[in-house]
Amino acid sequence: MKNSEIKELSTPEIVERIEEEKSLLLKQRLNHAVSPLDNPHKLTETKKNIARLNTELRSRELTDAKK
Repeated sequence: MKNSEIKELSTPEIVERIEEEKSLLLKQRLNHAVSPLDNPHKLTETKKNIARLNTELRSRELTDAKK
C-alpha cells in the first residue's frame, strides 16, 4: 500500500485497515511458526503498512488539534 493510497482514505477507513493489517500480521506470524512462509518478506511488508497507516492517522490527529 502506497502513501498516496493511504492519504485518499478517510480516518475511519484507516482505523479499519489498521485492525485488518494487525490481524493479518498475527495470522502470518502463526502460520510462519508452524511452517515457513513462501515469502517471509510479507511479514516485514505488513509491519511497514501498519506503520504507514499509524503515521497518517497520527498526522491527521495533529492537524485536527491545531485547528
